Amino acid sequence: MSDTIQSGISVVLPAYNEEDAVGPELAAVIATMEGIGRPFEVIVVDDGSDDATGPAAVRAGARVLRHAENRGYGASLKTGIDAARYETIVMKDADGSYPAEAIPGIVEALDGADQVVGARIGKEVNIPLVRRPAKWFLRWFAALVAGKKIPDINSGLRAIHRDTIRQYFAILPDQFSFTTTMTLAYFADGYRIRYVPIDYLVRVGKSKIRPWHFVDFVTLVIRIAMLFQPLRVFVPLSAVFGTIGIGKAVFDVWAAVLVRNTAVDLSIIYQPVFSTSAILLILVGFQLLTVGMVADGVLRRIAQQRPPLAPSRAISTLSIDPDGTAADSSRAASDA
Repeated sequence: MSDTIQSGISVVLPAYNEEDAVGPELAAVIATMEGIGRPFEVIVVDDGSDDATGPAAVRAGARVLRHAENRGYGASLKTGIDAARYETIVMKDADGSYPAEAIPGIVEALDGADQVVGARIGKEVNIPLVRRPAKWFLRWFAALVAGKKIPDINSGLRAIHRDTIRQYFAILPDQFSFTTTMTLAYFADGYRIRYVPIDYLVRVGKSKIRPWHFVDFVTLVIRIAMLFQPLRVFVPLSAVFGTIGIGKAVFDVWAAVLVRNTAVDLSIIYQPVFSTSAILLILVGFQLLTVGMVADGVLRRIAQQRPPLAPSRAISTLSIDPDGTAADSSRAASDA
């Protein structure tokens, strides 16, 4: 692999009906990239836009790839990453909500990391109130599955290595849940993710998020539970339902004894005592545990059949120089 490909940066911007935003956005991105002093390219993936997004991006100086029809945010990122010339990939939305000035910081932080996320926890964060509860729940749930603190689960500004992200294309969805899934996939395989605080600005134009995307949100939560550490989700759920069910069963027995007004009435043995709700709760708890164990077994089986993962940039080799000084060299540098 040539030094130019290794040191260059490909900025990939998926765009759908962003005619008004893409020109100023690309001007800011190109100006920022020129200041970094490394080879770069800017790729806009026009996801079947109905307006003049593609021509506007070409006029602004980007390399434009166009889908014949709208295929989704994740599909656009896959197209751009596959077409990228350089190994370092910067993912960025084209709607003006993520400041281009944040790119140098996340690129610099990628040294010694496998993924850098621009976390929307800066001084200016303009996330609509109506979307905050769902984002909070998704971040909490993802942190539960990953077993790590996650400041921002689905930020649209990230820096990654192309060889690492491409090995997950088979499981990464074509829609908005692309970024959430890739974050958890990296955590599941032991890759290092860094977070860099950034601002989040008011986007240009209208949001593409619609009320019916709630179904996609529910599907994403279920997918997360099944794909990554299912036992961390299903065992606690099983314990909750099972405990409530057993508690209800104990209450049913106690209530039956009180009704019969004696603890030695043998009719309690052969007459129905447990309520339907108690039985159902216990069965649900057992089924959730079974689903979790089956999912975990399937994941382990798949893991055995997977090809070797790309090396983590967070792993380094420690050696001792002749003068007795410890030297730390990254595996990525030695592999290059």
